[in-house]
Amino acid sequence: MRTTGSSGSRGKALQVALAAAGLAAAGAVLGRRWAAKSGDGPSGLAGVPGPGPAPAAGPGEPERASAIALRSRADRTVQLARVGGRAGARFAQHRARRVFASAARRDELDRRFELQTAEQIADALGNMKGAMMKLGQMVSYVGAGLPPHVTEALASLQQDAPPMAPELAAEAVERELGQPPDRLFAEWDPLPIASASIGQVHRAITRDGRAVAVKVQYPGVDQAITADLDNAGLLFSAMGMAFPGLEPGPLVDELRARIVEELDYGLEARNQQLFVDWYRGHPFIHVPEVLHELSTRRVLTTELADGVRFAEMATWSQDEKNLAAEAIYRFVFRGLYRIKAFNGDPHPGNYLFRPGGQVTFLDFGLVKHFTGDELFVFGDMIRAMIDEQDMQRFRQIVEGAGLLKPGGDFTDEQVREYYGHFYEFVLDDEVVTITPEWSAETVARFFDSSGPYGDLMKASNVPPSFAIIQRINLGLMAILGDLRATANFRRIANELWPWVDGPASTDLGRAEAAWLRQRELAGEPG
Repeated sequence: MRTTGSSGSRGKALQVALAAAGLAAAGAVLGRRWAAKSGDGPSGLAGVPGPGPAPAAGPGEPERASAIALRSRADRTVQLARVGGRAGARFAQHRARRVFASAARRDELDRRFELQTAEQIADALGNMKGAMMKLGQMVSYVGAGLPPHVTEALASLQQDAPPMAPELAAEAVERELGQPPDRLFAEWDPLPIASASIGQVHRAITRDGRAVAVKVQYPGVDQAITADLDNAGLLFSAMGMAFPGLEPGPLVDELRARIVEELDYGLEARNQQLFVDWYRGHPFIHVPEVLHELSTRRVLTTELADGVRFAEMATWSQDEKNLAAEAIYRFVFRGLYRIKAFNGDPHPGNYLFRPGGQVTFLDFGLVKHFTGDELFVFGDMIRAMIDEQDMQRFRQIVEGAGLLKPGGDFTDEQVREYYGHFYEFVLDDEVVTITPEWSAETVARFFDSSGPYGDLMKASNVPPSFAIIQRINLGLMAILGDLRATANFRRIANELWPWVDGPASTDLGRAEAAWLRQRELAGEPG
């Protein structure tokens, strides 16, 4: 059995202090650019002082201000700068304290600084909601190599962000569905079971006795996300200075389109129904049914699913974790190549688990639909890298797709060394363990241009069709690394790649193959 990342991988930790400094720099840059455009900076930005009073609510909406107090671009920029500024100041104090401390005391100081910084970042982003909270969610699970106490603090963003008041949630339901929830439903739990970046989820019982999950969108989150996306354009423009091959315009447009779609729960209901219909009766993949009559653009009602959260599943035996990882892997790639759709938010808060590889998939707000031509490019890259191992052809494909600037001053072997990492776990017909170190190296190959592949990275781009699919390389692989997923992924991939359509290679694969045969006999598309 081979272990990914066991040799040649840097396995670099994503340092908490650097993350905080990045927030500070981002906030400062955005603040200066805001001031340059408007003639006046956001109030209080200079010196990054402590928080002032929350902005006043508009006429007739005092409760809405309690859901997301910071909704304007200027206010959210100031908050971002404050978080980073405080963390940067604490880091300077921390370094001074370490100078005269013993080795044991330094370890204690390091741990305390890391935990306090992570908790404060999680608290700030959790209260900001919107796209900034999504960024925090992503760091919480792609940050392989971060200290466990840091990832545990950031993990609260996956499902336990600060909720809105029960009264505000009830008002949102009544505004959308015409009745308050305690009259609309036979039973309504005013306390949410999960709170995330755009909305929170409540348990309820319908009048006909069905247990349901009701997702209610935070009032004002659309304004917050618009502000974050305006800032994202400036951030990606700044990234273009570090990565000259990056074309920020099309990338930002694609991300904006996908994230704005998440605000439309009606669209999410239709996306989820697509997966419900396709996976109905599946032996180990479950997608909750949608109750369309109790859903609107800002309220989504679905079947209430059973299962444990990721953190509890991660305490199960390695065999059980392997089954869970295989089920997630199959869901992602079966959906990509059969449904031509990818649920682009693979983070731990979007799964529920039961023993035997049973996984329920939640949250279909960020779904990317692909054309046949786009999928052909993905497959062509795999064929050139894995089947043919023809680097000249692989390079032609990625240059033609816009992933790599043509004519760069690097060899085909350098291209193989850089891109080959992402295919390493399916390269050979053998059992492989995906490690946290390998996942950390995957993240580094996207963002750390100071390493041996810096020149190639600076010539790289993320075309629109690849913007969401890169969540596989970041989110999915981080989850598999965290689980230390062990399997013959090449054989599983051969089952899922339609140009191979290989035989079932595992117990889950055989169960899925039998289900697919039943679909064919019933005349359903496979």
